[in-house]
Amino acid sequence: MFQLEYVKHDQDVRFPLKHYLSFLILVTLFLNGCSFSSFGRNLGTAILEQNDPEIVAQGVPTLLLTLDALRQEAPEDSELLLAASRLNALYASRFTETPARTKLLADKSLILAEKALCLEESGACGLRYLPFESYRQRVASLDDDLDPHLFTVSLAWLISIRANRSDWQALAELPKVEILLEQILTHDNRYGEGDVHLYLGILKSLRPAALGGDPESGRQHFEEAIRISGDVNLTAKVEFARTYARLMYNRKLHDRLLKEVIRAPLEAKGRTLMNTFAKREAQELLASAEDYF
Repeated sequence: MFQLEYVKHDQDVRFPLKHYLSFLILVTLFLNGCSFSSFGRNLGTAILEQNDPEIVAQGVPTLLLTLDALRQEAPEDSELLLAASRLNALYASRFTETPARTKLLADKSLILAEKALCLEESGACGLRYLPFESYRQRVASLDDDLDPHLFTVSLAWLISIRANRSDWQALAELPKVEILLEQILTHDNRYGEGDVHLYLGILKSLRPAALGGDPESGRQHFEEAIRISGDVNLTAKVEFARTYARLMYNRKLHDRLLKEVIRAPLEAKGRTLMNTFAKREAQELLASAEDYF
């Protein structure tokens, strides 16, 4: 999460005719009978099934405006808010080219996710601003039907922290994100097909044990993420290598994980796009391994 490199692209985000027409068609379709909520879900699935990041990079600006238009019609549709949050998070973490744009989209993603959570549970409004102990108690009281909202808030929060990483106050919020993710696991250890374990693995492997980290717990989370996914979560293997293996100077583990990613099939249900990024990053990490170790 915090080490992810941006994918550069040359797309001009102005609206050429074909994108403008796509926008009008989408709005026409979804304002005339299609469910806003199902649109959000199907949009996310379609994006994650893509194997060409450049197509996604070119299409997402249009889709962001489409979701903003749909939210005007259904401002309290929490699933639409979640879809908009996730799409802003994706674009902020993978496709923006300047820190200012990254911060703008990351912060918007978090605001949208928090609004969706607040609409579903009034007791969660303003959650991240609570003092630490009050925050811990409030999170512990949240039910499992809020897990999609908690996970989206967690992801958006992490990306926002990354975008504001020069601000020590933002970095100080990382333990709160851990608590949110751990609460989801108390409800469902397999939530997100292992993605909760992936993010906890990253968070616990950011620092060595001597500096307050818990890399061995991080390793367990990475291994659980890979196991739950049926070995198709290539991002988990890349982050396992990038965070834990490099932190522990474990070259053997590092290279094994990355070579497994390179050899693995690209396409996997709901993971094809992220696996595409993972394969690129595996090549880059292997290429830099000699200098690192």
